[in-house]
Amino acid sequence: MTQRLFELLLFVALGSAWGLRHASAGWAVAGTLAGAVLWSLLDGLRARRLLKWFNTADTTQSPKFSGIWAELFERSRKIIKQQERRTEESNARLDNFLAAIQASPNGVILLDAEGRIEWVNLTAAHQLGLDQQKDVGQYIQNLVRSPVFKTYFLGDDFSTEIQIGGIGARPSVPSKISVQIHPYGHQRKLLLTRDVTAVELADTMRRDFVANVSHEIRTPLTVLSGFVETLQHIPVSEADRNVYLGMMSQQAQRMQMLVSDLLTLSRLEGSPAPGPGDWIHTEDLLTPAIQETRALSSVIAQPPHAITPGPKSAFLVSGNKSELHSAMSNLLSNAVRYTPAGGAIRTGWQLRPDGWAEFFVEDSGPGIAAEHLPRLTERFYRVDSSRSRETGGTGLGLAIVKHVAQRHGGQFNVTSTIGKGSTFSIALPPSRVQPKFID
Repeated sequence: MTQRLFELLLFVALGSAWGLRHASAGWAVAGTLAGAVLWSLLDGLRARRLLKWFNTADTTQSPKFSGIWAELFERSRKIIKQQERRTEESNARLDNFLAAIQASPNGVILLDAEGRIEWVNLTAAHQLGLDQQKDVGQYIQNLVRSPVFKTYFLGDDFSTEIQIGGIGARPSVPSKISVQIHPYGHQRKLLLTRDVTAVELADTMRRDFVANVSHEIRTPLTVLSGFVETLQHIPVSEADRNVYLGMMSQQAQRMQMLVSDLLTLSRLEGSPAPGPGDWIHTEDLLTPAIQETRALSSVIAQPPHAITPGPKSAFLVSGNKSELHSAMSNLLSNAVRYTPAGGAIRTGWQLRPDGWAEFFVEDSGPGIAAEHLPRLTERFYRVDSSRSRETGGTGLGLAIVKHVAQRHGGQFNVTSTIGKGSTFSIALPPSRVQPKFID
């Protein structure tokens, strides 16, 4: 301020001195006014330069000022730079926040008071079939065509979530999306989505599992209770008693097998996968499995099946011996149960060219239609339920085989041709194989 006053006085003094050179009081006054006007013009130009800089607020440029204008410019520049830093920090936080929401496994959609999309993350766009860019500004009720959603959106009760079908949902490929709206701000809405397909499938599997177990146990229990009631209240001959007791024993064994398989599945699912473990000679696994299978065949098939080992290929495999034995026994017993009496069953271990070890079971049974193959490892799934129950199957054997293979990092494969038989195999990765065996 002192400098500006000094400049004003200087211009006035110079103007007055210029007027006094004419030896006239009038000229002196005119010179004084001219100096003041000239100073005002120069000061105005500096103010205009500062205002022009304010319009751009470009802190990289530094116009030259003097006096109070220089101080005003410098203070303004510092304030603007501080504001820019705050803005950059706010934008960075906003970008991080949006990036986090973008990466969320749940869908997020921001809606304005009219129900138009303001922002949508990739998950919600994928789940509801939206376009992240093109659909901004569109009414959500025009894009999500589910009648359930429209009724929910136009209502006023958002306390619970609803479920709608996902994009491309079909009976064979179900898809369920959970949707819930949360009002916020001034009539705005936050719409959250999440894919609950896996949860629904798990719940369905749980219900089916309970129903199947109940059904499997109820049948032998009905038989047992019927015979017990008969023996308690009706006099029977010794021969009939023996027949009834034999049938009761058979049903009890069936329930025992079912419980045993259920416990095996529970143990496989609830325990950690086996490590490298001990190295086991394939012949030590194959020989007892074939002996057990021949014994089973002699009991349930007349004439018994022709069970032959494949070409001898001795090597070592690593894993849990009891689990591998269980898987092999299940495959062999399945072949016996579903191959007509007197049929041929061939089994053994072999090394594949890719370094994997494979245990295979080939049978001359009726074969399995292609539509059944993907579902064979489902619990209690049977191609022919009546045939399985006749031969004592529980419907859990292939589920156990699949779990054992997966726990060893391996694969379970099935190939089959109607009328020509089937081949079931378990393959173990090269890390669990020692191709050369030394006695």
